[in-house]
Amino acid sequence: MVTGLKANSSVITIGAQLTETAPNIYTETQVDLNLDPLNREVFVVLACNVDASFPEFIAATTTAVRAQVTSTSNDAIVSIAETNCLAKLNQEIKGGAVGFSTQALETPPSTLAYIGIISTNNFFLGIEGVANLGAKSASVKMYGYRARATADIYAALVQSEVLSA
Repeated sequence: MVTGLKANSSVITIGAQLTETAPNIYTETQVDLNLDPLNREVFVVLACNVDASFPEFIAATTTAVRAQVTSTSNDAIVSIAETNCLAKLNQEIKGGAVGFSTQALETPPSTLAYIGIISTNNFFLGIEGVANLGAKSASVKMYGYRARATADIYAALVQSEVLSA
């Protein structure tokens, strides 16, 4: 258990799905966690699985599909180095010939107590295709539990999350 937090639920699973509004346009959806800010409730993220459509095979063209899960809203796909990025998926077909797929923190090592703490009332799923002819989709399955934070921990978490936006 994380110091300064008291679990008030068992492990729960939250899922969401999103389709680009048009091919190759960054699209984002907000997923509501229904946290209780009056009782300083946060969501402790234990694991996050991201899945997305495959990029299209177009001869002599590099195509890609990128998806991310973040604790704050974004205007584009961000780096996994960003403090608000919980998970990320990149799938590419280089030059219409070779496919690659990389994921960041899909399932954490068992030695981690958690991979993130969401202190605001939502998280965001984003997707963006590159050079595809059709709109692509992504989905996320997030595992975690609700916890109540002490007043000082809650204030620090909210400020940190808002300032990282």
